[in-house]
Amino acid sequence: MRDRTGDHPDITADLRAMRRYARSLTRDDQDADDVVQDALVRAIERSATYQPERRRRPWLLAIVHNVFLSAKRREAAEARRNGRFAETMVDRIDPAQEEHARLAEIARDFAALPDAHRAVLHLIGVEGLSYQEAAAALDVPLGTVMSRLWRARAALRRDEKERQQHGPGLRLVGGRDD
Repeated sequence: MRDRTGDHPDITADLRAMRRYARSLTRDDQDADDVVQDALVRAIERSATYQPERRRRPWLLAIVHNVFLSAKRREAAEARRNGRFAETMVDRIDPAQEEHARLAEIARDFAALPDAHRAVLHLIGVEGLSYQEAAAALDVPLGTVMSRLWRARAALRRDEKERQQHGPGLRLVGGRDD
């Protein structure tokens, strides 16, 4: 990408501006770095759309903005998918109201696991595959399956512990305990 003079000026100032803007959008240093990295990749991929007679910085900042919005849309879509997935898991059973609510919490926690962890936990915990069969199905080493399974279980235990620390998730109101 050349500027108006045809030179390749130092892009450091543009990178600083991109990072500042990304930080103001994300409010997090690591997320901002991810947005800037993705924006730079897009800028390189779409360098043919850059118009040399225009300033480079506004073009790069527009890409940062679009990358951020795309990530937000992806997050919202994933949250909707996770919610629908949790509902379908719970809708297949007919437990009492308290059990239904508890299962909904577990289903939400399961749906929120990273894809790789959720896949391993599902294959082993739900489908009953052995570690070796899960490794073959996912085309990963056995140690990776064991690690992912441990992390998935740890995340579910952590979510449960946090819920217990914040008090009971369900409270019975009214009625009598006979």
